[in-house]
Amino acid sequence: MISVVIPAYNEKDSIPILYEKLTKVLEGDYEIIFVDDGSDDGTFEVLQKIAGKDSRVKVIRFRRNYGQTAAMYAGFQHAKGEIIITMDADLQNDPEDIPALIRKLEEGYDLVSGWRKDRKDPFFSRRLPSMIANWIISKVTGVELHDYGCTLKAYRADILKELELYGDMHRFLPALTKRHGAKITEVVVRHHPRLYGKSKYGLGRTIRVILDILLVKFLNEYINKPMYVFGSVGFLLLFTGSLVLAYLILIKLFLGEDIGRRPLLVLSVLSILAGIQLISTGIIAELLVRIYYRSKEDKPYIIDRKINL
Repeated sequence: MISVVIPAYNEKDSIPILYEKLTKVLEGDYEIIFVDDGSDDGTFEVLQKIAGKDSRVKVIRFRRNYGQTAAMYAGFQHAKGEIIITMDADLQNDPEDIPALIRKLEEGYDLVSGWRKDRKDPFFSRRLPSMIANWIISKVTGVELHDYGCTLKAYRADILKELELYGDMHRFLPALTKRHGAKITEVVVRHHPRLYGKSKYGLGRTIRVILDILLVKFLNEYINKPMYVFGSVGFLLLFTGSLVLAYLILIKLFLGEDIGRRPLLVLSVLSILAGIQLISTGIIAELLVRIYYRSKEDKPYIIDRKINL
């Protein structure tokens, strides 16, 4: 079974067209899960009408706008298919690329990412920042992809069920699945200009992307051993500060020099205190990791209504 998960926010004009295109491409046993991310333009009414005619269309409606990550996560949690396809609702992704993604997945991959090689977006405001971000993410995470921002992807469901998504982590799904040993590749897909509505993205998300990159790096390499990060830096500061302080004490005792007004004394004390603080943070982080793995499930969204689910 194939599950197509589509987050939607104020896309009432695009959804009927997208639905028609999907039904022409999808064959066999499938479901289409639309997640209405708190739309206020009549999107839910359009989805409700479509779902009333086609039981293969499932609809999840959020009480408010939680963001694309939460919408995709809700779709993943409710998907019943062994293969999960994600795509945008704005008609910029082409449903006709879905069979190619599935064929590539069947070659033994766990995740097939779309690459919008001929992207139909403004160069300086969208494509150039995206190119830079993709290069940075690839180098930091070790997962080399040309287009992290392309929502059109195919996943094996079992690899997605292992993930818990928060914040704006949807764009880093390939890097996150790497933690679970996913085999990842990409294929070139089509990209169309936006026909309706307006883009939800802008240059303002650049800082958030940078912070998320650091978080993904931490999650991939140090989530189970945070002490290695905080403890290593803390030990370095503590050791350096102690050496400097020992040097100052020696020149005070044996040379009789005044060290009370030396900036080096303040620096050494601050280094020691910072080192102790970081080592303590590492210990606390280790405890939190253990609590995290024992904690109850929690979801970063609240569902208002469901249809056909």
